[in-house]
Amino acid sequence: MITTANVKNGVNVDQLVETIGAVQQNPELAKFEFRAKNNWIDGGHCVSSIKSFYGVGQEDTSREEAFTMECSHPQVLLGQNEAATPPEVVLHALASCLTGAMVYHAAAHGISIEGAESSINGGVDLHGFLGLDPEVRKGFDGIKFTLKVKSDATAEQLENLAKFSPVFDMITNPTPVSIEIVKA
Repeated sequence: MITTANVKNGVNVDQLVETIGAVQQNPELAKFEFRAKNNWIDGGHCVSSIKSFYGVGQEDTSREEAFTMECSHPQVLLGQNEAATPPEVVLHALASCLTGAMVYHAAAHGISIEGAESSINGGVDLHGFLGLDPEVRKGFDGIKFTLKVKSDATAEQLENLAKFSPVFDMITNPTPVSIEIVKA
C-alpha cells in the first residue's frame, strides 16, 4: 500500500505532530545548542563555519560539510565588499526566521501559504559605533519587516504565527551574551 505524506506549505505535518508529541513526552528533546566558529581575515572581513549542533538529546552529525558565511563591509565603511555586512546578515536571519516560523505554524494549523516574499530594513547611526555620542545606540534604531503573503488566513493570524520566530525573540528581547577574551 502506498501512502502519501501529509505535506502543507512544504512541511511534513505528520512529522511535525510527531515531533511535538515527542517533546511533550520528553522535554529534554527540545534543548538545542547552535554553534559557529569565526576567523578574522583582514579589516572587517571574517569567515564563519557552521557544522555541528546539539539537539534532540544528542550531537547532530548529519552535515557532511560545514556551511560557511562571510561578513565584510563596503568601501564607504573601509571594507572591500567581500560579503554582506554583519547587520545585513542579521536582517537575513530575521526575515528568514519570521517567514519560516509563519510557514511551519500555518502548516500545523492547516493554513495554506501559496506564496511569500518580504523586505526588511534597519537604520543605524554611526555616532554610536564610532564612539562619538554615548547616547546613540550602536545597533539598529529600529527594523521594519514587510511580508507579502498569498493565503486565505488573515494578516493578524499570519503575524501571530510569524512571531513564533526564535530570531524575532532574540532581537526583541534581551539575550544574555558573555564575552571571554583568551590571549593567544
